[in-house]
Amino acid sequence: MGDSASPKSTARFLLELLEIVLIAFALSWVLRTYIIEARKIPTGSMLPTIQLNDRVIVDKIFFKEFGHLSHGDIVVFRPPPSAHATEDFIKRIVGLPGDKLEIRDHITYINDQPLSEPYVTDKSKNNFGPIVVPKDSVFVMGDNRNNSDDSRVWGFLPIENITGRTLFRYWPLDHVGALAR
Repeated sequence: MGDSASPKSTARFLLELLEIVLIAFALSWVLRTYIIEARKIPTGSMLPTIQLNDRVIVDKIFFKEFGHLSHGDIVVFRPPPSAHATEDFIKRIVGLPGDKLEIRDHITYINDQPLSEPYVTDKSKNNFGPIVVPKDSVFVMGDNRNNSDDSRVWGFLPIENITGRTLFRYWPLDHVGALAR
């Protein structure tokens, strides 16, 4: 007598396997949509902090539920219509609601105080502002100041457009770790 499985046990095994696969996909979708997501960086607008094709982990829930946005946070967001783009952007928060922001003589000022920006290697060539960031909005800029399509071009970013805050870089392996603030 052979040890062949009965059709009933094979069907049960396949049904259980299908159930496991469906649960795994559902959990993955929930995690990626609402909690945490891995992102590949498609542009150089955040150089030198984030290199082209780096991969980062983005927190999509905890910063909204338990924290708050701060100067220096690197966020992922849906661009406003004035940006004429459909893909998500990643930029650094420079101005919070109520902040007076100005770029003068290659230096960024927040509330008339020079902003320390050790992560910027090529300071902005153009003056900007002064402007005041409105309620429920932030002002974002890429670290690659002269090659970044950001709030200086398309205006303030509504906070509701922010989908997540970067936690750390996980690829390439020789650059794993927290991102500069």
